[in-house]
Amino acid sequence: MNKKIVQTAGREQLGDFAPAFAHLNDDVLFGEVWNEPALDTKTKCIITVVSLMASGITDSSLKYHLINAKNNGVTKEEIAAIITHCTMYTGWPKGWAVFRLAKEVWNEKEKALNEKDRFCNEIMFPIGEPNPYGQFFSGNSYLAPVSTEQIPIFNVTFEPGCINNWHIHHAKSGGGQLLICVGGRGYYQEWGKDAVEMTPGTLINIPAEVKHWHGAAKNSWFAHLAIEIEGEETSNEWLESVDRNEYDKLK
Repeated sequence: MNKKIVQTAGREQLGDFAPAFAHLNDDVLFGEVWNEPALDTKTKCIITVVSLMASGITDSSLKYHLINAKNNGVTKEEIAAIITHCTMYTGWPKGWAVFRLAKEVWNEKEKALNEKDRFCNEIMFPIGEPNPYGQFFSGNSYLAPVSTEQIPIFNVTFEPGCINNWHIHHAKSGGGQLLICVGGRGYYQEWGKDAVEMTPGTLINIPAEVKHWHGAAKNSWFAHLAIEIEGEETSNEWLESVDRNEYDKLK
């Protein structure tokens, strides 16, 4: 899930002088094109850098888009490979010029992002702090409140291979839980049924009294929103760990 792009530079800098241009810049280019869902933001950042490089634009506008690329998950190794590849087609002087800007943006003295930081940059919700219910999880997980009023919503993030125990949401009436994947790849499984793969946008309705577990795939970070459904006399019962032999059979 991409964070919505919002741009106001056009109106701030040219709103009085060129309102039509400001509208096209803020509302059309950044408001519509950059938020078009067919491509993720990281891919759009790469395409933009390549386009500007090919056009010979190596001024502050390119530096802005290099910073944007870094902020949307493009690593130093990736940008170096991108610029090198493009140099073969656009010319050596352009390659040198872009590398000078890229070295400023990806400061070589800066610590490389760890995997947690990289995943945090990929999703629009905070990862939060270590999960206080970690005793019921195998591996490390994190919990961040998104809404504590009206409808309680929490973002739960799992490191690769981390899953929670079997558990049941009890309720005299109503109750249950709704999960919405917001990043990475994971699984949800009900007792006696096959596991269901979860990727960004996957929605899972969990009725009350259904035994289940959910968590990350072995090779991927995973995050989902957990939305508690209002009910009467609700409670959560944590049960046994998931059979790791069965979990390891999942892709």
